[in-house]
Amino acid sequence: MIRMNNDIEKVLFSQEQLNSRMDEMAARLNEKYAGEEPIVIPVLNGAMIFASDMIKRLTFKLTIDPIKASSYAGTSSTGNVKITQDIKSDVQGRPVIFMEDIIDTGRTLQALTKVMAGRSAKSVEVIAMLDKPETRVVDFHADDYGFKAPNEFLVGYGLDYNGLYRNLPFVGVLKQRVYA
Repeated sequence: MIRMNNDIEKVLFSQEQLNSRMDEMAARLNEKYAGEEPIVIPVLNGAMIFASDMIKRLTFKLTIDPIKASSYAGTSSTGNVKITQDIKSDVQGRPVIFMEDIIDTGRTLQALTKVMAGRSAKSVEVIAMLDKPETRVVDFHADDYGFKAPNEFLVGYGLDYNGLYRNLPFVGVLKQRVYA
């Protein structure tokens, strides 16, 4: 039997660390959006695990409407952001909260926030599990993020390599031999 953990060089953020940080981020969101009804937009596929765990911590009324966008071909960004599955909700006059697994180049979230602003969202906020500022190619910053990530190939907790490893309960560094 081939085990996924054999492909992990080291665990960066444990399930306990992720849970603790999500509790803190959710507390801030619960205070900020009390009495409002934001649209929470998980960016698929990567953010589905993080968004699911975050949403369970939120105490205000909300609509969940995922979006699928991509700027990647294999392991590198193409620079062109395409919405491959749009949301169905009308964001006009409503706060929007994007939930993302990792902010890498910044292109995808920069493009998506512009789209929602153009659709007259009341506000647009980006919450990310991880922020990787070393790989940023545009001037974009999340409103909140769980952890600053090193410039390594990360998998687990929604992050993948060729669709695999998303189901690991932690964020780890993938051994180079796996993707080289």
